[in-house]
Amino acid sequence: MTADSTDTEFGTKQVVRARYAVAAVFTVHGAVTGSFATRVPWIQEHAGIGAGQLGLALAFPAIGASLAMPLAGAISHRLGARTALRALLALWTLALVLPALAPNLLTLCAALLVYGATAGMSDVAMNALGVEVENRLDKSIMSGLHGMWSVGALLGSAAGTVAAHLGTDARLHHTVAALVLTALGLIACRNVLDLRGEPDEEPPPRFTLPPRSALIIGAVGFCAVFAEGASLDWSAVYLRDVMDTSAGLAAASTTAFALTMAVARIAGDKVVDRFGAVRTVRAGGALATVGGLLVVASPDAVLAMCGFGLLGLGVAVVVPLAFAAAGRSGPNPSQAIAGVATITYTSGLIAPSAIGSLAQATSLVVSFGLVTVLAFGLVLGAGVLRAGDRRAVASGNAGAPEAAATEPRG
Repeated sequence: MTADSTDTEFGTKQVVRARYAVAAVFTVHGAVTGSFATRVPWIQEHAGIGAGQLGLALAFPAIGASLAMPLAGAISHRLGARTALRALLALWTLALVLPALAPNLLTLCAALLVYGATAGMSDVAMNALGVEVENRLDKSIMSGLHGMWSVGALLGSAAGTVAAHLGTDARLHHTVAALVLTALGLIACRNVLDLRGEPDEEPPPRFTLPPRSALIIGAVGFCAVFAEGASLDWSAVYLRDVMDTSAGLAAASTTAFALTMAVARIAGDKVVDRFGAVRTVRAGGALATVGGLLVVASPDAVLAMCGFGLLGLGVAVVVPLAFAAAGRSGPNPSQAIAGVATITYTSGLIAPSAIGSLAQATSLVVSFGLVTVLAFGLVLGAGVLRAGDRRAVASGNAGAPEAAATEPRG
């Protein structure tokens, strides 16, 4: 896709404004997730379902996202990137209301399917615009954008915690949150880049298999998201059951892991600009591997918590860099990003249940042995991000900066 005007017409100030606008969009997107997560117990009670049925229902957001994400490219091509993001983000923020309205399992599954579908499509659209802004600024911003998503999730969960503590009906809480976040999202979208296809450009297919480049890059993202999902969902259980800690200390490990990831993502762009995507992911994989070894081998709870912290630090920037690499890996950034996003969503879906199943058959220690192996996979697989490494691309095109700046995308 190309912009309505040339890069010179946009100017540095416009691109900088677009960067902050996309960061705000990421924050709004994360706040929806945080708002929902804190009220899951209320939603479960309102729907009158047990733990097993809730587990089934919570698989539907990932299913909806995986099915709908390939549509994002076609929607952006038809409406233009700005209008598409405005519409998809509004659908996602308003979809927050649906789960709390569901009176039973069937309607909850349907609500969560729509919730996930709108989440996935807006996710692809905002990441594609983030990659375009990164290209125009010629410096890494994707890690920071995902860090802002984590900040939004923390803000949303904090507000949700207050609402739950006050006993506020989740239908009221989510309606107010949805209206506020929709308004903020529409304001933020006013300054994002408005990318449009050429008049003679063939529109992308509505549904298509991910390109081979996305599958390879997605494999690296799979390893990172598996480690992330396993640690977020099972770190507290691990410390309680394996290390015999108190419930409070066990819960603190999950919070510490989430904060470590948020801080690492916000600070990660400077590291990526200095060392490049490949070396950053390779070093992160090494840190995550050491963290996994600490978790499975340490007899001490404090060292195990440090291990979970290293896991979070090591995998924090991998998914943003995978999206950035996908956006530069072929002629259709949205299609490639959708492919990588589908793989990472799938990883996040299967990780918690895979860890639980393996733990039931063996032990949680063995389960996190698997996490450690996948973390080491980042060390081995980091090289696949080389084609999308902004530093490598810049050095490879040093002789033709104007051609690189005006080359049509997607």
